[in-house]
Amino acid sequence: MKGFGLKPSLIDSLRGYSREMFMKDLMAGIIVGIVALPLAIAFGIASGVTPEKGIITAIIAGFLISLLGGSKVQIGGPTGAFIVIIYGIVNNPEYGLQGLLIATILAGVILVALGAFRLGALIKFIPYPIIVGFTAGIAVTIFTTQMGDILGLTQEAVSQTGEAIRIPLKTPGDFIGKWICYAQHISTFNVWNFIVAIGSLLLIIFTPMVTRRIPVLNKIPGSLYGIMLGTAAVLIMKEFFGITGIDTIGDRFQIQSQLPDMVVPDITFELIQKLMPVAFTIAILGAIESLLSAAVADGVTGDKHDSNMELIAQGAANIITPLFGGIPATGAIARTMTNINNGGRTPIAGIIHAVVLMLILLILMPYAEYIPMASLAAVLVIVSYNMSGWRTLKSLMNNPKSDILVLLTTFFLTVIFDLTIAIEVGLITACALFMKRIMETTEISVINDEINPGDEMGLSHVHDSLAIPEGCAVYEINGPFFFGIANKFDELQANIGHEKPRVRIIRMRKVPFIDSTGIHNLTNLIRMNQEDGIHIILSGVSPKLHKQLEKARFYNLIAPDHICPHIDIALEKAREFLAK
Repeated sequence: MKGFGLKPSLIDSLRGYSREMFMKDLMAGIIVGIVALPLAIAFGIASGVTPEKGIITAIIAGFLISLLGGSKVQIGGPTGAFIVIIYGIVNNPEYGLQGLLIATILAGVILVALGAFRLGALIKFIPYPIIVGFTAGIAVTIFTTQMGDILGLTQEAVSQTGEAIRIPLKTPGDFIGKWICYAQHISTFNVWNFIVAIGSLLLIIFTPMVTRRIPVLNKIPGSLYGIMLGTAAVLIMKEFFGITGIDTIGDRFQIQSQLPDMVVPDITFELIQKLMPVAFTIAILGAIESLLSAAVADGVTGDKHDSNMELIAQGAANIITPLFGGIPATGAIARTMTNINNGGRTPIAGIIHAVVLMLILLILMPYAEYIPMASLAAVLVIVSYNMSGWRTLKSLMNNPKSDILVLLTTFFLTVIFDLTIAIEVGLITACALFMKRIMETTEISVINDEINPGDEMGLSHVHDSLAIPEGCAVYEINGPFFFGIANKFDELQANIGHEKPRVRIIRMRKVPFIDSTGIHNLTNLIRMNQEDGIHIILSGVSPKLHKQLEKARFYNLIAPDHICPHIDIALEKAREFLAK
């Protein structure tokens, strides 16, 4: 990292590190580890992989992001934002788990490249409506995927012995297909499963309100209360009342409480080509969420993160974690804020949180098989609600129509199709609307009589009059010279209804810059005017624009002395030409 001029925040944090700071980080790390446990399990299962893969991701990625990151308080791990992408890849027969690992590694390489080339600031230029749109779309999708476990829906299947059995409902991958499938199997609704889900949901919402005044209990998150009490309720219902049909993690997954061996996936160029769009989406999503989380943390702690170093850390985590069976990871806002609120101020807290999760995996993971799926579904419903940002969504509906169009386009594409398409189309739509706005800000006005001397500054010398001679027209461009501007000259002339002038002075004093398309269009404009016998003079050309025109060999088309720094010189040139 030193060669790139980048340095992990851990290095600075260890200078002057005291025992008191360690105790605060230790407490924060333990609490964040406990908070991250149910979320890691829930995200792993919802993503279509096993629960321990979620915890492994939280351990390895959480450790690396804290070790190498550019934020002192960032906590990394699996997040709800990736559920939709991961589930789509894992359940695609063409890719499967192998495809997920390769896509994650590719995303990690992209993130490292973004950080190494100091492109972290570019992520901030992604339009806010796109971020809100796909985040809200992901929230709706996560909520939809949990309805089967909330309602306890099942379907018929045949066992290996040929007997008819009931298994958890398997739904299509698309949003509409899921709701159709739910409607078709609503007759299998399990009321006891629903009661456990709603009970867990209420516990998650209301226990923090009750325990916030109790010092010992207010550190425990509501999600943990919902899972622990939900698990206890299901065990009692099964043991004492004989109630069945409420699936637990152990009913669906074979849990392994050990660290996996490293496995390098078989990466082929063909798979890289196919998975690159998905990898790009994972990288962009990871970059946005991690840098947004770091920025929110800065606002609370008063610190300043290094966005480029943070991206490198996120990239390293997503390169290494898949080698051990993990899934995509990024900075998590909720866990980062939990870290800050409990006194964590250095990356040591994040490292401790990873160690705590590793100990839980090795020692307590067998007990996770008793956790009901309904309680995990309740956790994810709360996650989806917090992700939805419905208040922000509502407030943005009062913004300009172009922003609303980008927002709704991204939202509906995320829900109905997938996140990759949503981000691509959202960015294209936003760019097109941005260019349209830029075009609208550039104005062209025509002056045929006299220029107001009061509007002029910095004239090289003043004539008796700034009157425009007969046969000459002055066109003033106010704004950037982009594509499409050249056509406005003829449109303006047609609307005015005057005959075409013999001399056109194009004033560019208020043109901040001109792009290559603008130079091309200006060249075509001059050529068309010259074919019509119209003489062109440029006025008010700044040194910067002058240099650009010179590089573009513009002098081959128009004499250098016809590119004037001031209007008085341009008018004089026009008089000389007309006099001849």
